[in-house]
Amino acid sequence: MSETETTQPADHDSPWKMALEGYFQEFLDLLFPAIHEQVDWSKGYSFLDKELQQITADASSGRRYADKLIKVFARDGSETWVLIHVEVQGEPEAAFAERMYTYQYRLRDRYGVDVVSLAVLADTRDSFRPTTFRYQRWGCELTFTFPTAKLIDWESRWSELEASDNVFALVVMAQIHAKRLKDGATRKDFKVALIRLLYERGYSRDQVVQLFIIIDWMLQLPSALEPEFVQAVYAIQEEKHMPYVNTIERYERAKAVHEGVEGTLRKQIALKFGELPVWADERIASASDAQLDDWVAQILTADSLEALLGKH
Repeated sequence: MSETETTQPADHDSPWKMALEGYFQEFLDLLFPAIHEQVDWSKGYSFLDKELQQITADASSGRRYADKLIKVFARDGSETWVLIHVEVQGEPEAAFAERMYTYQYRLRDRYGVDVVSLAVLADTRDSFRPTTFRYQRWGCELTFTFPTAKLIDWESRWSELEASDNVFALVVMAQIHAKRLKDGATRKDFKVALIRLLYERGYSRDQVVQLFIIIDWMLQLPSALEPEFVQAVYAIQEEKHMPYVNTIERYERAKAVHEGVEGTLRKQIALKFGELPVWADERIASASDAQLDDWVAQILTADSLEALLGKH
């Protein structure tokens, strides 16, 4: 394994979902401040996962997105649903704006509420900045426009992120470098610096642990560099007298969860398709947590092993 390779494909969608669930108000405050000001935060907010699943259940692209749907209340007392799309794929998607519109009209048609669609673009292609879906034919025309936040725009405002007391600044910093830094040693050094910053900001124990998990999930390291990272974290915790995170236990728990999901998938395949061929065994053994989760969810509707795991 080369220095730049990680132990498994990076899964950016899961940490984004965790970050949005834990810090939705801070997310809006940092990336969409004008919208943050329009929300009556005293009335709280709630996540509508089931409602979002209802309108995305037929998605067949196979791609994963960190989409979240949240119910908030505007300052005038009206109920509004905020639909957040986080595009974290390596390559921009040509049909992204159309998908934004599709989810928008499905939600409005099904539930009859105002829906505000927001897009977070975490890719590194500067020219990819979709803001509008438009079509017209024979005098019939539709234009759908949505606000976006391009994370690499913060690279020129890096000092603001470092100085910000908004916890979501750490998430943005981690995501940008997760895309930018390919060299394993450089990635490790930045990850350690980010963890140090996390411990220096005076957060509660629970916040430190949750943000640590998010940052750790986003900035995966080559396995050869993991021991150095673990020792650096221990040194920071000892220096700050904050033994919040047991990194060794963390790796053991993550491994146990991965092996559990993998075992479940193998049993499901054996029951439905019979003995596992070599190519499928190898594909499962090298799969990421996110891919295993997808296959477990899709096996009920898959009509063949090839359709489930992809052609070999």
